[in-house]
Amino acid sequence: MAIPKIVILGAGYGGLITAVNLQKELNYNEAEVTLVNKHHYHYITTHLHEPAAGTASHESVKINIDSVINKEKINFRKGVVELIDTANRRVILSDGELDYDYLVIALGSEPETFGIEGLKEHAFSIRSLNSVRMIREHIEYMFSKYSYTHDDSYITLVVGGAGFTGIEFVGELADRVPKLCAQFDVPLEKVRIINIEAAPTVLPGFDQRLIDYAMKVLTEKGVEFKTNTPIKLCTPDGIVLANGEEIRAKTVVWTGGVRGNSVVEKSGFETMRGRVKVDPYLIAPGYEDVFIIGDSALVFNEEGRPYPPTAQIATQQGETCAYNLIAKIRGSAMKPFVYNYKGTLASLGKGEGIGVIGKTKLLGLTAALMKRATDLRYLFMLGGIPLVLKKGKFLP
Repeated sequence: MAIPKIVILGAGYGGLITAVNLQKELNYNEAEVTLVNKHHYHYITTHLHEPAAGTASHESVKINIDSVINKEKINFRKGVVELIDTANRRVILSDGELDYDYLVIALGSEPETFGIEGLKEHAFSIRSLNSVRMIREHIEYMFSKYSYTHDDSYITLVVGGAGFTGIEFVGELADRVPKLCAQFDVPLEKVRIINIEAAPTVLPGFDQRLIDYAMKVLTEKGVEFKTNTPIKLCTPDGIVLANGEEIRAKTVVWTGGVRGNSVVEKSGFETMRGRVKVDPYLIAPGYEDVFIIGDSALVFNEEGRPYPPTAQIATQQGETCAYNLIAKIRGSAMKPFVYNYKGTLASLGKGEGIGVIGKTKLLGLTAALMKRATDLRYLFMLGGIPLVLKKGKFLP
């Protein structure tokens, strides 16, 4: 009997955790597992805002895939996925194709611009190592140009979206700006960091006490907030708000939302904003051999609302997906995915944060320390103590 082929598309949180769990549990020659990823590395998406702002090196959020997979059990294929041919059970890559018996789609997300004109063309997004390198270098270049032009738009930084990524990014920016000013001889009082949110409040869904604390901390660091204020247009020279206000800014970073990977929709799956409503076992409707997890999967809570696409849920889906793949191969019972919400934490720059663990609300250094602890736990899940010692940050 032929050895079943498992192909995992994407080495983000869900895909890599699936691969790591498979290599722990599968017996030798029980399955042929191939992990496909665009890059030879995995990046910690929840910390991309740090290298984007320049408060950390991009290497600090980068983990080489070879350092966490067992090459005797997992084949790694560097490649770009172009199409999934479910009829013939094959994946079309930019440089070839792969056959599969079981497929795991964990391709991650793409920015959701909500049809705002000019965002795709003129705004940056925090979505990969390459994108955050561009943001960091762009900001430094704009500060250097200010010394010659004295045009305030070069040192006006607009961040669209005040969810997790937007708030965490402006917190890091506020920490970085004084150093940039010293480096490029820019008056600190001239720099503007403006966070714009279409919703009535920042961090929608958070307790009001935590929201108030976050806004107080960030406002004291120099961040300006404009809530209940949608962006209408983005140009090379800045943005235009729905109320007609124009803000001249040479740096616009969009963090206002994500959608599932376009490859999923292009491959014929029925989607909502690029995400597929999977069954309780994380299998795509109408298929027995295709699992979808992470940002491309749509899972609903008991109230009928979709869970937001987070690293926490993707990681747990990866664990369940690996279990169910092994069950499929061995002919045993699969288990339904049950999301175990462990809490929410957001950083507000160095030594500051907010969060909820259980029913406990955390502020300041306590929240920042707890966030570091969750980061260390994830590293341990991936690569054990060696990876924790190599990549872990122990102080906020």
